[in-house]
Amino acid sequence: MSLSLWLTYLVATIILSLSPGPGVFSSLSSGLNHGLRTGIWNGIGMQAANFILICIVSLGLGAILLASETVFTAVKWIGVAYLVYLGIVTWRSPPKAFHEEKDEDRSAKDVFLRGFFVNITNPKGIIFFAAILPQFIDVHAPQAMQYTVLAATTLLVDLVVMSGYTALAAKVLRVMRDPSRLRWVNRTLGGAFVAAGVALATFRRAMTAAL
Repeated sequence: MSLSLWLTYLVATIILSLSPGPGVFSSLSSGLNHGLRTGIWNGIGMQAANFILICIVSLGLGAILLASETVFTAVKWIGVAYLVYLGIVTWRSPPKAFHEEKDEDRSAKDVFLRGFFVNITNPKGIIFFAAILPQFIDVHAPQAMQYTVLAATTLLVDLVVMSGYTALAAKVLRVMRDPSRLRWVNRTLGGAFVAAGVALATFRRAMTAAL
């Protein structure tokens, strides 16, 4: 893999990670409600999901997944339901001032699984790894090392970006002592989750119309 090709992929990955979406909303919510120490497990869970998706693509199963309308639609609606669920839970979360680095009500495992399910059920992520990532692979060269390099690039970039969002949210929360402000923050993020779910519900129709 040439340096220029890797740099192109690096830029694409950074842009994708920074773009607002379910992963960003989940990271902000984790930082706001659990602090950096516990909230960072959300990003780790997201990378675990990304790793699985990359493994699926590297084994040649990504094309099969994209070709199966039934499987793709099922994954999409699971993602829609989960995002709407997160939106409702976040909206209804009771406001509470931030006094400690972590939230004892939610374990690192719970936060990890939340991030994992946000990413593993996101068809946009599946399409990125199945349709875009292979374009950076030189089929005439050993592919294992190429997939390893691209996977490491993706996981590191996304983890750094999501950790940054989590840290930013945790820092903001430290200076927010007014419960009424926290209530509106939770409602804003809850609405963002629901909006992301609605957008995801129309994703397949928009893609079909473009074909």
